[in-house]
Amino acid sequence: MMIFLKEKLVFLATPKTASTSIEGALGRHCDIRLSKTPNAKHTPLRKYKRMLEPFVQTLVTGEIETVAMIREPVDWLGSWYRYRRRESLNGKPNSTAGVSFDQFVAAYLSDSQPEYAHVGSQFRFLSDKDGNLGVDYLFCYDDVEGLLRFLENRLGRTISIGHANVSPVVELALSPDLQKELRTAYPQDFEIYERFRK
Repeated sequence: MMIFLKEKLVFLATPKTASTSIEGALGRHCDIRLSKTPNAKHTPLRKYKRMLEPFVQTLVTGEIETVAMIREPVDWLGSWYRYRRRESLNGKPNSTAGVSFDQFVAAYLSDSQPEYAHVGSQFRFLSDKDGNLGVDYLFCYDDVEGLLRFLENRLGRTISIGHANVSPVVELALSPDLQKELRTAYPQDFEIYERFRK
């Protein structure tokens, strides 16, 4: 998470949406940056609203807005799956080594998710305490250029991002039945992606 006080803007770092690369480009220009641990870096909207926004509002005049990214839900899960296949996680409970993508998604859909499939929901990350999408500006992962143009205009600077936290390359295929089940279980994740896709 990055907070820009002068520009009255909060960048919410949705996991697996190039947030590390974006923070790498802009971190030194923001006023407040939460990035030392994943729990701080990936602070969801409702936690920001409850715990941080009251403090931030004492530092600025007027409303402060939020911006974030969202990724196509199957692609987002694929990124988590690939990321957790890296060798440094081998033998750990959150490793997906030896697990197929279908098995990973089935585990994600189960009532008792194993640790390797416990990755949350993009919609929940971006929703307020009432369960409504609460982000002021939302960009799709496949429109990173749109987000960068928005940030350049809002922050008044040119932005160039690199690549960080790149997941291992793995061929992914999800069975039609699991894809249907995923859409049924997480309809809001698909709906907001479709709504904001260019």
